[in-house]
Amino acid sequence: MPIEQDFNTAVVINAPGRINLIGEHLDYNGGEVLPAAIDLSLKLSFKTNGSDKCNCYSKNYDNRFQFNLNKLEVSPDEWHNYFLGVVYFINESYPDKIKGFDCELDSNIPIGSGVSSSAALECGVAKGLNELFSIGLTDDEIIIMAQKAEHNFVGTKCGIMDQFSVVRGKEHRLIRLNCNDLSYSYVTAEFDPYAIVLVNSNVSHNLATSEYNVRRQECEEGLDIIQKRYPEQKILAQVPLEIINELKSEMTPVIYNRVSYVIQENIRTLATCTALENKDLISVGNLLFESHK
Repeated sequence: MPIEQDFNTAVVINAPGRINLIGEHLDYNGGEVLPAAIDLSLKLSFKTNGSDKCNCYSKNYDNRFQFNLNKLEVSPDEWHNYFLGVVYFINESYPDKIKGFDCELDSNIPIGSGVSSSAALECGVAKGLNELFSIGLTDDEIIIMAQKAEHNFVGTKCGIMDQFSVVRGKEHRLIRLNCNDLSYSYVTAEFDPYAIVLVNSNVSHNLATSEYNVRRQECEEGLDIIQKRYPEQKILAQVPLEIINELKSEMTPVIYNRVSYVIQENIRTLATCTALENKDLISVGNLLFESHK
């Protein structure tokens, strides 16, 4: 996330959105994913105000709100919670570091378009406050605190991929991220003579109010069934397909579909990384078709 200096403000952060090329529903099931930061971003401008109050303003919605550092509670207005949650969890680990501040938000990321504007906002707030008040947060702390804000204030039990991609994204690189142990490497994004085109379908989705949490619960139910027979299996994405097929009769059709997809998708993601390394774009395309099918 680039940091700028501006004579009118103390800190300016540009927090990018992200895509995931392949590896859906793997980030909360311990699998490998292949995301990348994109060239659309949230711009957050911060300055101190010498009080114990925080003033936040969205230029896109022409909407502003204020909160007190001594009263950090979940708000009925969802967009407030991205600020409140991040401040709450920074305060939990670094008490009294954050003072009153003003923040102006401007974005060219289409809200609800599936490119993680929420993670960009959470990580951008954490990074901006870290720079503004010299808190000393590491990138890992920013990622984890942003995820905690999403879980506990926004209400989406997301995996780690979105926040990780926002903080660690690099130009012309995909991130091969193991969501089980957070090990990662960069994969060169070379698609010539083809191009990856992002299209905004204008179909808006909101993870906090969508089927996302239901999907996560269904996957957890599937893993519970597996562990009753195979307690050593801790990570759904790493369960052999033979075990899933063996236990098919003990699962509802929906649960079976969920867990088998997760395992197959993890295999596809690994195959996609190999195909990209070999510049085999035909195989990459076929794997993407299989994932969507």
